[in-house]
Amino acid sequence: MPHTRRSLLGGSLAVPVGLALSGALAAPAFAAPATAAAFTRSGRPSAPWGTQSGEITAHSATLWTRSDRPARMYVETSPSESFRYGVRRHGGPFLGPATDFTGTTTLRDLPPGQQIHYRVVLADPDDPRRTGEPARGTFRTTPVSRRHPVRFLWSGDLAGQGWGINPDLGGYRVFDEMRRRDPDFFLFSGDTIYADGPIQASVPLHDGSIWRNITTEEKAKVAETLDEFRGNFRYNLLDRNLREFNAQVPVLAQWDDHEVRNNWYPGQVIDAPRYTVRDVDTLAGRARRAFGEYFPVTDLRGGRAEGRMYRVMRYGPLLDVFVLDMRTYRDANSPGRQTVDPVGILGREQLAWLKRELSRSRATWKVIASDMPLGIVVPDGTENYEAVAQGDPGAPLGRELQIAELLRHIKHQRITGTLWLTADVHYTAANHYAPERAAFTDFAPFWEFVSGPVGAGGFPAGKLDATFGPETAYVQSAPVANMSPSENPPYYGEVEIDGASGELTVRLRRQGGGVLFATSLQPGRVGQ
Repeated sequence: MPHTRRSLLGGSLAVPVGLALSGALAAPAFAAPATAAAFTRSGRPSAPWGTQSGEITAHSATLWTRSDRPARMYVETSPSESFRYGVRRHGGPFLGPATDFTGTTTLRDLPPGQQIHYRVVLADPDDPRRTGEPARGTFRTTPVSRRHPVRFLWSGDLAGQGWGINPDLGGYRVFDEMRRRDPDFFLFSGDTIYADGPIQASVPLHDGSIWRNITTEEKAKVAETLDEFRGNFRYNLLDRNLREFNAQVPVLAQWDDHEVRNNWYPGQVIDAPRYTVRDVDTLAGRARRAFGEYFPVTDLRGGRAEGRMYRVMRYGPLLDVFVLDMRTYRDANSPGRQTVDPVGILGREQLAWLKRELSRSRATWKVIASDMPLGIVVPDGTENYEAVAQGDPGAPLGRELQIAELLRHIKHQRITGTLWLTADVHYTAANHYAPERAAFTDFAPFWEFVSGPVGAGGFPAGKLDATFGPETAYVQSAPVANMSPSENPPYYGEVEIDGASGELTVRLRRQGGGVLFATSLQPGRVGQ
C-alpha cells in the first residue's frame, strides 16, 4: 500500500526521555510538577506557558493561563497598553492540581469593537500580596457595525509525524509570521496536538542532514494517561513563537483525530502494540478533558466531560463561524457504501443544530469550520474511509447522505454566504463545488478551502470524489509523503471581509512565500 500521512504514524520509534531546550526559544527549562507538593513557599506563582484568549464577543472574552504552582488567577484590563488609565480588575479561579494548574476566567461588560490589553496576575492563595510577574496579552472585542472589517487566519495539524519544535530553525516560526499579520482571531482547525505521535530527539532528512527536536517525557510515547495528554499540550507551549501568538491572537479551537489517536471513532477497540489502553472512548474522555483544560473553550471549562465541541462564534454582523465536531458523534469508518446512514459523520443532533443555526443566522457570511474535507478522499487502510467521500462518484452513499441533506437544506432555505474551511490533509487547495458537475444536484454552488499543516509532515494531494461536483481551482502539496516543515514550509489561510462592500477574500498563504492563491466572493448570493 502506498504510504500516506496516516500509515506513517504507526512506524514511530521510541523517543529519548528528557527535555532539550534552546535558549533562543526562551522556553521554561523544566516540566511542571503534577502536584503542589513539590513547591517551596519561597517562590511566587508564575505563568511560563503564557496566556490565551478565546470565545470573543462584543462584550466578553475568556482568558486562559497555567501556573507553575497553586495560585489564584486575577485579570486586569485597560484600553491602554501602558495601563495608565481605565484599569479594571476581574476575579478568576483557583489554579490547582485538579486542572493541571490551568484555568480560565470570562471577562464581561467590555466595550465592543475595541482593543483590550490585559495582565493575568497569579497570586499566592494564602497571601494575595505575593504575586508573580503578570502574563500580558491583548485582543479585540467583536464589532457591532457592519462597516467594521474582519480578518482571520486558519490552519491545522501541529507537531505531527515526528516534526516537533526544532531549535535550529527557531521553533514554530510560522506563528510569528501569522502574529505579524495581526488577525482578529485564529481558527485552529483540528489536530492541535498529536497525542499518538511520539517525538524523537533527531530525525534524518532526505538530504542527509538532521532534524533536531526538543523532547519531553510525555512525548516519548503515545498518550494514554490524562497527564500524557496534558503533556502534549504543554509541549507545544514550550515554543516562544506560539506563546507570543497566543498572547496577541484569540484562538477558536476544534479537534479532529490526533487529539486522541489516528482515525479514531466512538466505540473503537484498539489493536495496536503501542497501546495498553484498548478502549478508545476512555482515551477520548481523557483527551477531551485535557483539551478543555488547555484551550479557552467555555463549554469545556475545566475539562467538563458533558460539554460539547461544536458551537457557533458570532463575530459581529459580517461573520458567523460554525465549528463542527466530526469525531464525537460519527459512525465507524467503513467502505461507505450504505444507502441509509442516520448517524453519518455529524450525528443527528449536531446536524439538526447546524441546520437550525444556519437558518437563524443573519450574518453576511457563514463559515462552516469542518475538521475534515467534504470531497477529498481520505482512506483509512485499504477498504475503509475516514472522511465523507469514499471514491464512488455516483449518488450519495454512506456519510455523503448526511452532507447531501445539509446542502439541500442550505439551498431550499436560501441561506446565502456559506463557505467551508478545513485542514487535515496536509496541503493547501481551493475546491469549488457545483451541481452541473455533480451526481447529486440539489444544492447551490459553494467553495471549500483547505490549508495546513501549520507544523507537521507535508503530503501529496488527494483524489476528489465527484458526488458533489468538486473542481480544483488551485492546489499545492508536497511531492512525496511526510516531507518535513523545513523541506515543505507550513501553509495557512486568510479570510478578509471588507466592511464597506461585504466582499470576502480568501488567500492561501505559505510561510515565507506570500500569497499562493486568492479569490473574492460577493455577499448576498445563494451560490457562487
